[in-house]
Amino acid sequence: MTDFARYERDETVATITMDDGKANALGPDMIAAVNAGLDRAEEDQVRAVVLAGRPGRFCAGFDLRVLTSGRAAAEPLVRAGAGLFMRIYGFAVPVIAACTGHALAGGALLLLVSDARVGALGEFKVGLNEVAIGIPLPELVRRLAEDRLDVRHRVEATLLAKVYEPAGALGAGYLDEVVPPAELLARAHERARELARLPVHAFSTSKKNVRGASIAHIESALEDDLTRILLAGRT
Repeated sequence: MTDFARYERDETVATITMDDGKANALGPDMIAAVNAGLDRAEEDQVRAVVLAGRPGRFCAGFDLRVLTSGRAAAEPLVRAGAGLFMRIYGFAVPVIAACTGHALAGGALLLLVSDARVGALGEFKVGLNEVAIGIPLPELVRRLAEDRLDVRHRVEATLLAKVYEPAGALGAGYLDEVVPPAELLARAHERARELARLPVHAFSTSKKNVRGASIAHIESALEDDLTRILLAGRT
């Protein structure tokens, strides 16, 4: 598909594999590549999508070099990233995240917007570390954490910027299950095939009912979030 993501299809399941050879940061090219994969999944009328990373790296979040290079470059990046998160959150068929390694900030958000999340065991970091890197907590992050994280872990996961290893991320609500790395992709595809059996209309309609209010709220708060996110790195 591009140098940043690979698209594959196996019957009713599409797989989008992010791989920039580095940390899989969400720069303009990576966001465009994932969106292109989702476009193809829609064209192919698949019944489920697996979103994976490269071994050891799921996604490092927004590219901080762009995010801190000035508003002219950072604002389009944040808008594109927020659009990608909301597209996945409301996607018409199930999206299964295969968390191959580190998933921080925007990488953790990709887990929160996916419908099912399988993570690889290992010395990996998963979490919303926005506050720790100098970003006042965006409303997008707060609302998704409210929707998806265990209530007992929300304060430490957001306000206190706690980063978890995979077993802790399972307890906090970033992941639904964890498996050895060698079993990760097979298990993610197994889960995708299970969810692909759901009737598409019933699933997509129900998803809109469940998440429509959150998506509308997040989109309405984007201008304020831009101001917060563009404070990245300030103390």
